[in-house]
Amino acid sequence: MSTFAPVLEPRTQGIAFRNILLATDFSDASGRALSAAAAFARRWGSQLLLVHAVPPEPRRPVPLDPLPPEFDRELCEAEKRIRQFLEAAGMNGLSCRTQIEHGSVWDVISSAIRDAEIDLLVMGTHGRGAIRKLALGSVAEEVLHMTDCPVLTVGPRVCPGGSDSSYLRTILFATDFGPASARALPYAVSLTENSDAQLVLVHMVPPMPLADAAYAPAVFAADDLLQWREAVRTESEKKLKELVPPGTLAKEPRCVVGMDFLPEGILCATAEHHVDLIVMGANGSASPRIASHIPWALTHHVICDACCPVLTVRG
Repeated sequence: MSTFAPVLEPRTQGIAFRNILLATDFSDASGRALSAAAAFARRWGSQLLLVHAVPPEPRRPVPLDPLPPEFDRELCEAEKRIRQFLEAAGMNGLSCRTQIEHGSVWDVISSAIRDAEIDLLVMGTHGRGAIRKLALGSVAEEVLHMTDCPVLTVGPRVCPGGSDSSYLRTILFATDFGPASARALPYAVSLTENSDAQLVLVHMVPPMPLADAAYAPAVFAADDLLQWREAVRTESEKKLKELVPPGTLAKEPRCVVGMDFLPEGILCATAEHHVDLIVMGANGSASPRIASHIPWALTHHVICDACCPVLTVRG
């Protein structure tokens, strides 16, 4: 019996996004993220909170006694920009509040998550060109390692739009059958139920067990590899089918077991099935800056290269 089964009994109970926080820096990336946040808010009837952090100027600490708002030039400028940001987006009657605070991005966001009882954090992330090969991190990618609430990250390849609440037609859940994936699964199922979408369950297996085959004779290694692939594929398909009990969803989930390197396999499955949202677990880290700069880190690679938003749930 799959270790995931108890997570879905009873049916994805209590998962909702009552309060959604969008962290914004007024960039194009934030504009794409606002579109996704608005779509989720419309679907769930959520309260949307836009938060902007005003960092201290270099070599100038945050004062112990804050300046009155009318004398705080940076705060006034940020308030003007956030109004322009919302006006350009056209929120069409959504319930929306704004909050601007002095401090580091993580301090401001974590405080807002706690005080407003946030159920979903939405962030946009910037592309980094060739530098991304060496340093995949950004503020958004660091934050997802620290927050306990789900994080919806909108990467640089996601097209603007998606304001229609019915845009979630196909949802991909990528799993390694670990604890983080177990936490993410109920969100994938709940989103699928709520959107009447098609769920695609994906597990990627490395192309070959190098440690086992490296020193074997060529013929023996080839035969052994074929047997290993068939056994792993069969076992993985069995585990995928056990994740969502029959009758849980209106549409039977599709199960995909790929023999590919991560994260390329997830991205290929995303393109092949025309996926609108990826859901996956993210391993937590006590040092988010270090974690987000590990070369070829799976979560960050998927976020940077996916053509749809990625919902991560910290394990």
